[in-house]
Amino acid sequence: MSASLRIGIIGGGGWLGGAIAGSILDSGLVVPQNLSLSYRREQPRRFPDSFWTTDSQELADRSDVILLSVRPDDWHPLEVDASGKLVISVMAGIRLAALAARHKTNRVVRALPNAAAEVAKSYTPWIGASGITEDDRAIVRAIFETCGSQDEVARESDIDYLTGLSGSGPAFPALLAAAMMRDAVAHGLPADVARRAVNTVMTGAGRLLERRDESPDDVVQTFLDYRGTTAAAIETMRAAGFDASVANGLSAAFTKSVSMGDAS
Repeated sequence: MSASLRIGIIGGGGWLGGAIAGSILDSGLVVPQNLSLSYRREQPRRFPDSFWTTDSQELADRSDVILLSVRPDDWHPLEVDASGKLVISVMAGIRLAALAARHKTNRVVRALPNAAAEVAKSYTPWIGASGITEDDRAIVRAIFETCGSQDEVARESDIDYLTGLSGSGPAFPALLAAAMMRDAVAHGLPADVARRAVNTVMTGAGRLLERRDESPDDVVQTFLDYRGTTAAAIETMRAAGFDASVANGLSAAFTKSVSMGDAS
């Protein structure tokens, strides 16, 4: 891969676009002068040695690889000619065929990193159209490995499902943490103590799963086998419909992803 690779991020001023930009620069994949970012209103103060613009076509013209990191609703009016270039979308729902037609290139990729890209812990599934090359695949892998880990998947429907499972993923532990914190405060714990307790539980659990690299079911079963307080909590949550609620939520995310693509 050429050290002079030029990457542009449309939506680089946003949370996810900025997180990807930071990971790319921290890794040394590109030098700051070869990174271009677009913003809508006020130029962020980050990445002062990179090129900032409000003109998405200008960004595309000076880039070899163009990442689309905008909301799907903001993509619909976006007219950017990327003829012959590699275009990587990190938008939910927008199909490969729609990307290729809009941006005049058959070198298109759909990818779904998540907010944990900010700390280089994202999981990013991706799929490319038939027009991408092996060099393109190497670029995609390199970009998303700066953000965490990545997998090329076989079907576009896999991306739609994973939009909810991994794309939305950091929201789910946060949802559980928020419920736990509310319960702790309701039982009289000071908010700052409850927050530290809950946040430490969440980060510790993530590191434990990462280090042990075993099935989450095996971890849960280990706690159930102790037949102690944790087992009582797990059994009560499951009896109240915990597993079904998670499945229903993921199903809703999948349906939303498909409908967003149909709207394109």
